[in-house]
Amino acid sequence: VIDEKGNKIDGDQIMAVIAVSKRDQGFLQGGVVATVMSNLGLERFFEREKIAFKRAPVGDRYVVEEMRRSGFNIGGEQSGHMVLSDFGTTGDGTVAALQILNVLKSSNKPASETFNMFTPVPQLLQNVTYKNQSPLEKNEVLSAIEKAQIDLNGQGRILVRASGTEPLIRVMAEGDDENKVKEIVQNLCTLIEKAA
Repeated sequence: VIDEKGNKIDGDQIMAVIAVSKRDQGFLQGGVVATVMSNLGLERFFEREKIAFKRAPVGDRYVVEEMRRSGFNIGGEQSGHMVLSDFGTTGDGTVAALQILNVLKSSNKPASETFNMFTPVPQLLQNVTYKNQSPLEKNEVLSAIEKAQIDLNGQGRILVRASGTEPLIRVMAEGDDENKVKEIVQNLCTLIEKAA
């Protein structure tokens, strides 16, 4: 989704808008499933709105599995894939677009306001290439990840995972302190590169 100012609206904002709309209409079942990549700001938003929120591994398949397990009817990814189980069992861009247009029309506000439900926390994702054994199997890497999470002191989140499709380690951190997030990602990437 692109708003009237040309700004890209990501899947986290779309999930927030659709969930609140469904809740207000009495059609929200349980809550929302997002992936581990969704912004911490979305999680905090749902907490404030008292909407149940669960995370699943990256991929529509895992989102749908968690939706079924939890009895939720909305799921999606930060990338924009939406699964609305009232209408289908897989991600469907046309169905999501119709839901978004419905919310936009009933809001009587421009898209830049309608799809600005929460302020995302600073989030940074970097990839590190490796050739042989995954660096995530090395104790010094695991210890550094654990220490970095402690350093965030409950004010953020770290996710380090192997790509499912390429020889990459994805290093993501997010938190209220943007400088700390950048420092953590840089330090972890440097360590993982050395361990690779």
